[in-house]
Amino acid sequence: MTKFLHQRQQQQKPLVDAFPLSPRSSSFNYVFHNRTSSLFGRSGLLLLLLLSLILLLCVFMPWIRPIAPFLSSSSSPSALSHWRDYTLAQAAAFVGGKNRTIIVCAVSQPYLPFLQNWLISIARQKHQDEVLVIAEDYATLYTVNQKWPGHAVLIPPVPDAQTAHKFGSQGFFNFTSRRPRHLLDILKLGYNVMYNDVDMVWLADPFPYLEGHHDVYFTDDMAVVKPFNHPHNLPQPGKKGRTYICSCMIFLRPTDGAKAVLMKWIKELQLQPWSKKSRSNDQPAFNWALNKTADQVDMYLLPQVAFPSGGLYFKNETWVKETQGKHVIIHNNYITGFEKKIRRFRDFGLWLVEEYAHESPLGRI
Repeated sequence: MTKFLHQRQQQQKPLVDAFPLSPRSSSFNYVFHNRTSSLFGRSGLLLLLLLSLILLLCVFMPWIRPIAPFLSSSSSPSALSHWRDYTLAQAAAFVGGKNRTIIVCAVSQPYLPFLQNWLISIARQKHQDEVLVIAEDYATLYTVNQKWPGHAVLIPPVPDAQTAHKFGSQGFFNFTSRRPRHLLDILKLGYNVMYNDVDMVWLADPFPYLEGHHDVYFTDDMAVVKPFNHPHNLPQPGKKGRTYICSCMIFLRPTDGAKAVLMKWIKELQLQPWSKKSRSNDQPAFNWALNKTADQVDMYLLPQVAFPSGGLYFKNETWVKETQGKHVIIHNNYITGFEKKIRRFRDFGLWLVEEYAHESPLGRI
């Protein structure tokens, strides 16, 4: 091929310049032509490839830096030490770098089986790479990052989460009340964020249901059946003067409106601390925050048929049959107790851990 090209070059007649240059200029042009030609020769091609590589490194270095420690063994002492210093900003850049969207859950060690179950269902919808686990203890941080490097981060201070806290307990309140701060920090980094409790199962991809460009998307926690074409604005307050929106499935965009809701939620939690008398959790404060910011925030109620509460899905067999094939995320609420939740999932064919653990990014743990 090289010989052929050489012959073609020899056969070509030189072009006649209508405006001949001086001998000195002609000499310069000859040298310049030869040097330019050599630039695109073999050495020039190598130089071009080297420049392209440098450019690629400059573009992708911000995404490489957070995962550099993964090159060593994730269970080595140095790697474990690194995960203690792994920041939310690093984790968000690693997980949300593709489309600026992060799927977040908060988990302590006792709930790792539920994390597994939730992850399997998300992997089936091809969204597992966007998941960030906010570990509420070091055991969870190390377990997840050893199996799935970079997908767990711990945000100090570490709460007491060595046992599965009962709904209504102070431990449960302390655990859930950290949620709005985590979400606000992610929004401030410029990412969209979807929050899920891990006692949920995805049956379909929820993202097509996030219509429009609203600030906050949420689900109604009521078990009363709504019309299929129900309004998508914030429902009317109930008997307690507030709505009954679930704080366990939320999608937020990094807008001023979404940040205003989260800041109000944090303030409401400070105004309504846990006590033995109230035994509250974070959800009433979330609803007060929604109610008090409704006139300044663009809110969207997701369709009940796709995002039913546990009180509807698990207790209204007729409705489930009538709406079969339309369900997207199922929430195993309206029941308390670790074992009771697992048993209910099993009864409805939604406990995936035992048979499909290989589908989880964590494998078997």
